[in-house]
Amino acid sequence: MLEKSVRVGVLMGGLSTERPISLKSGKAVVQALRNRGWNAIPVEVDRNLPVKLLEERIDVAWLALHGRFGEDGCVQGLLEVMGIPYTGSGVLASSVAMDKVATKRALSGSEGVTMARDWVYRRGQAWPQDLTFPIVVKPSVGGSTIGIALAKSEPELRDALDQACKLNEEVLLEEYVAGDEITVAVLDGDPLPIVRILPKSGFFDFEAKYTAGQTTYEVPADISEHAWRRASEAAKIAFVRLGCRGLARADFIIRRSDGEPVFLEINTIPGMTATSLSPMAAQSVGISFEELVERVLRGATSMAAEIE
Repeated sequence: MLEKSVRVGVLMGGLSTERPISLKSGKAVVQALRNRGWNAIPVEVDRNLPVKLLEERIDVAWLALHGRFGEDGCVQGLLEVMGIPYTGSGVLASSVAMDKVATKRALSGSEGVTMARDWVYRRGQAWPQDLTFPIVVKPSVGGSTIGIALAKSEPELRDALDQACKLNEEVLLEEYVAGDEITVAVLDGDPLPIVRILPKSGFFDFEAKYTAGQTTYEVPADISEHAWRRASEAAKIAFVRLGCRGLARADFIIRRSDGEPVFLEINTIPGMTATSLSPMAAQSVGISFEELVERVLRGATSMAAEIE
C-alpha cells in the first residue's frame, strides 16, 4: 500500500508528436494528486530521463505519456530496469497495443471482438489491388488521430499514404465503417459507461478531436442495449487478452448496417485532463477526476514489486 509520503513522479511530455497533449494530461494529473495530498513531482521526459528520476528520487511513476517512447513499452522497460513501480500496462501490453496492426492480429479470432477488413501497406510498396473505397488510412504506430485520413479515391489515397508514411513506414488500411464512434474506458478490468462521439464533420480526425466546438460527447451513450453489451464485452476481452493494467480505453464504430460495434484500437494511456473521455465516463458513475487519478496511482506496479 502506497503512503502519501512517497515521491510520485508524473512523467509527461516525451519525444513523440503527442508531446503537447501529454503535457496537458500530466499537469492535470499533478494538480489532482496534490489536491489529494500526494507529493507529486512533474517530470518532463527527454533523453535524460534516467538522470532526472535519480535526481528527483522518484519512488513511483504516474505515466501521462502518449505516443512513441512513452506509451509503447520503452519507458515501461526503463522503469522495470530501475525498479520503479509505474501506473498502467506493462512492457508487452504497451508495445502491442501501440501498434494497430499488432493489436488486430493479437485479437484475431477472439470471439466477441468484431473488426473491419484491413490491409497493410509499407513504404515503397504498391498498395493492395483489392481495396474498396472509401478507405481509412492510419499510421500503424501513433495516436491522437494524428496522420489518420479518409480516402475516397486513388488520388486521395496516394496523398494520405504520403502523409502517413512520414509518421510510420507501416500503414494500416481499413475498410470504412459507417456509423457512430463510441469509446469504452476499462478500469482495472471493469468497463465504465460508454461515451458516444459526435463530430460535426462526421469524421473524428485531429481537428474534430482538439478544436473546441467541433465535437459533442454523450455519456452514457444513447445506443441500443445490444451495442452497449457487445462493446463492453469486447473492450474487456481486448483489455484482458493484451494483458492491460490500470486504465485503458477501447474505441469502436457502431456499424450502421447492423448495429454491431466494430473494434478500432485500445489505448493503454488515454488522455487524462478533466475533460478527456475516460474521466468523462468515470464522472458519470460518480468517480471524480481526482479519485480516478488516485485510483490509477494505487495500482502502480512493476515486476520487481510483484516479486517482493
